[in-house]
Amino acid sequence: MSAGRVQSVAVRLICDREAAIKAFVPEEYWSITAELRGHESEESFSAKLAKKNEKKLKIKDRPEAQQILQEIEGSRFVVTGIEKKKKKRFPLPPFITSRLQQEAVRKLGFTAKKTMLVAQQLYEGVELGKEGSIGLITYMRTDSTRISSEAIREVRGFINSSFGKDYLPTKPNAYPGKKGVQGAHEAIRPTYLKYPPYGIEKFLSKDHFNLYSLIWKRFIASQMNPAVFDQTTVQIEVETSKGKLSRYTFQASGSVVIFDGFTRVYVEGRDESGEEERRDGVLPPLVKDEVLRLISIEPRQHFTQPPPRFSEASLIRELEDNGIGRPSTYAPTLSTIQEREYGNKEKKQFVPTELGLLVTDLLVKSFPQVLDAKFTAHLEEELDKVEEGNLSWLKVVKEFYGPFRELLDKANIEMKDVKREEIPTDMKCEKCGKAMVIKWGKRGQFLACSGYPECKNTKDFVMREDGTIKILEAEETGEKCPTCGKPMIVKTGRFGRFLACSSYPDCKTVKPISTGVKCPMEGCNGELVERRSKRGKVFYSCSNYPQCKFATWEKPLGERCPMCDYPILLERHKKNGEVVKSCPNKVCGFKKE
Repeated sequence: MSAGRVQSVAVRLICDREAAIKAFVPEEYWSITAELRGHESEESFSAKLAKKNEKKLKIKDRPEAQQILQEIEGSRFVVTGIEKKKKKRFPLPPFITSRLQQEAVRKLGFTAKKTMLVAQQLYEGVELGKEGSIGLITYMRTDSTRISSEAIREVRGFINSSFGKDYLPTKPNAYPGKKGVQGAHEAIRPTYLKYPPYGIEKFLSKDHFNLYSLIWKRFIASQMNPAVFDQTTVQIEVETSKGKLSRYTFQASGSVVIFDGFTRVYVEGRDESGEEERRDGVLPPLVKDEVLRLISIEPRQHFTQPPPRFSEASLIRELEDNGIGRPSTYAPTLSTIQEREYGNKEKKQFVPTELGLLVTDLLVKSFPQVLDAKFTAHLEEELDKVEEGNLSWLKVVKEFYGPFRELLDKANIEMKDVKREEIPTDMKCEKCGKAMVIKWGKRGQFLACSGYPECKNTKDFVMREDGTIKILEAEETGEKCPTCGKPMIVKTGRFGRFLACSSYPDCKTVKPISTGVKCPMEGCNGELVERRSKRGKVFYSCSNYPQCKFATWEKPLGERCPMCDYPILLERHKKNGEVVKSCPNKVCGFKKE
């Protein structure tokens, strides 16, 4: 196992977020949306209930929503205010290392480690036919947004010739750097603009092309004019006299792009954490005091959501925002967390393992200062001062090492070797009669025979709240082992669920879990089985692989397509809980929600 002032703080962030998610109690709330239409318009638009008697309205439950609907019934919807504003959206600076890693996660699905590997190759040089080996990007480990004057002149000329003077700012866009950044290196940019991605695509691998295109577009966009929008906000009032006089205010927003500016080249990706930019629709022409027609009005139930787990992009940003680590540390830190099995990625988000939770708990208890994000950020600042010659390294080390040495000596006595620890139990092994002990494995704690290696009997378990052990019985399938005839059971391994012989380790037969759906490929007698990719994502493929290469990310169903009679349909669950069935036959296009 390992620990470190960046790595361990990162694991703590993952563990603290998981604790916040488990402690989160969702709260119910409701929204009311009206579909409206002007009397002179054929286009309808949506408006959401926002206020009651000029105060922000929060609807707690269904009865309250129904009461509001009853009050509104039969009332007039009148436009009482129209506010129009011109808004500008400015481009972002060219990439620094951390921002490149985050954007490559969002847009390309790259890990931070893969991003740095591909960027290193682009920096060192790629063979471009007769041109030979060309380094396509500047140095990829940098905190600086600085661009050389030569590169500025070159990119301004490129923008003027490629897009026209309307897209070129009067003077170059300047981006302030972070405090303490020396700027020895430039931002990450294309080395030469004479090698656009589309011009050299045939010489590049898919990964090289995608990352180079990202860097190229971001750099070009960083020196372009802002995008300009016309944004309109409409206030719609409903005055009702049913029972108590109340005035409800609905609100609708819309925007129209007047000038696309830098967005013609590049738009930044968004995290999957609810930060998606609100996309307003286009509103039809409306005038003040206009009475609108109500097409429909719909109440909807919602629940507050817990904070999202960290993706690689959001974890890097969290570390960066807190001043923890350096551009060169993020990729290896995230890799180490997974290699040491402190955290795994599920659906591209970090989930702490039992080992990660335990180690973090022990480290926080033994080294509270070192595991504090503010301490780590402060130490980064002091190291910067040492590098700049403004602080003695000896002073920094002495201030840190004195208290740390005391904590370390204490921890050496109190802390335990978790991976080698065996906790005795009063349970007996049914195979040899020796005592069962609790051990640590790749997926957390498990029961094992103390007679190992002579007896390799193991069992999964959970600890009840009262401290007693509950054995998790193996899930039987009714299927017999093709080798020894014993029952096959469901087990979970590094790459997901699989079938294994119940007499393991005497019989080591394993096989993938079948969906019971026949492979749809003509002439193939295989079945579609559940598998897991190296990144942990479940997919389904033919049991006759590699002879048959049929595969799909969506769950197969043994139903024939009602349109083209294809042998199977695919099932996908949307985030809102809806189920979509579709036909994998590309010439069919059947889809049903």
